Amino acid sequence: MSRSQSRSAARLAAVQALYQQEMEGTPTAQLIHEFHEHRLGATIEDVTYAEAEVLFFDDIVAGVLARREEIDGKIGDKLSEGWTIERLDRPMRAILRAGTYELVARPDVPRASVISEYVDVADAFYDKKEKGFVNGLLDAIAKDVRG
Repeated sequence: MSRSQSRSAARLAAVQALYQQEMEGTPTAQLIHEFHEHRLGATIEDVTYAEAEVLFFDDIVAGVLARREEIDGKIGDKLSEGWTIERLDRPMRAILRAGTYELVARPDVPRASVISEYVDVADAFYDKKEKGFVNGLLDAIAKDVRG
């Protein structure tokens, strides 16, 4: 498996972990451990999860949870007037938080890669309209944080 494939798998798993964390309030260390033990590269109900780049997964999940207030502020600044991050559904919040974290904290990952990868993640959950929303919002955040 290529590095880009293992990073794509890590991003999708990170979004799933962030979604689970918001649903259940699982502490960060326990959440990451559960994904290491039971999800990353595992077979669940006949679905084999791709081998994810574990350290990259860990960084996204722990980074989002550690910096959630800052990240939510950046997302909130780009939402239409009258919208708050709380009005977005949980999968969308997880996607935008993970993407924003990478834009803010991972200058080693090219901006275009971050945006296109999270548009692809959105494709697993949503239709075309939401993919455009993810693209536009992350692009606006990228202009702020990366110039």
